[in-house]
Amino acid sequence: MSHDVSRRSFLGTSVAALGGASLAGCVTSKPALRSTSRIWPGSKILFQGDSITDARRSREHASQANRQEALGSGYAWLAASSLLVQYSSLDLQIYNRGVSGNKVFQLSDRWDEDCLALEPNLLSILIGLNDIWHARNGEYDGTVEVYERDYHTLIERTRASLPRTSIVICEPFVLRCGAVDETWFPEFDEYRAAARRVAQAHDATWVGFQAMFDEAIQYAPPEHWAEDGVHPSSAGAALMAQTWLDAVS
Repeated sequence: MSHDVSRRSFLGTSVAALGGASLAGCVTSKPALRSTSRIWPGSKILFQGDSITDARRSREHASQANRQEALGSGYAWLAASSLLVQYSSLDLQIYNRGVSGNKVFQLSDRWDEDCLALEPNLLSILIGLNDIWHARNGEYDGTVEVYERDYHTLIERTRASLPRTSIVICEPFVLRCGAVDETWFPEFDEYRAAARRVAQAHDATWVGFQAMFDEAIQYAPPEHWAEDGVHPSSAGAALMAQTWLDAVS
């Protein structure tokens, strides 16, 4: 396969995700569900995490399922809009409860209201960036051991309260640009590995965002996908949405 063909194939995922956003609500046919799908009629889907998930979502409209303002402007909205196209007849209810700046213990502090009370059928979590970033800048004294312990405890608590909920754990990621330099490594890779161990221990679906961005920088520089190395651009968010959809549905 030529480099140009490979590039078109890879970058086509962002077009697919963004195309879903522009068509949300316009398709009425019901596609067949694959046997591995975690999307079922009437599913309530919840995105959780920090600013990457938050993406400037509206708190005023947070209780309204499927509303763009409530879902923000990032990968959660793009993934949600694609689901609302692909499964338009399934009466999905999709919410975003990401909060900028959150670390795992802060998810735990608000978990009763922002997760358990919603009783999602599918719960997706992306958390970990602030657990290392805030420790690096002196705003937090956590370690990768604390991160992994708190994450295990959070998922155990969720499983106990919502035993039938499908859980998706997304890989924390960074790109080497902006706020991210070589001093982040190898510590950051330890956080990624910890998140993966949590996913494996609790039989959660894993979404490999770092591997996706590692491939993406073969076709465009890191700044194209996340100018500050942390928060994805529209192109980066589109790739995230498509990777999430491929893993989940």
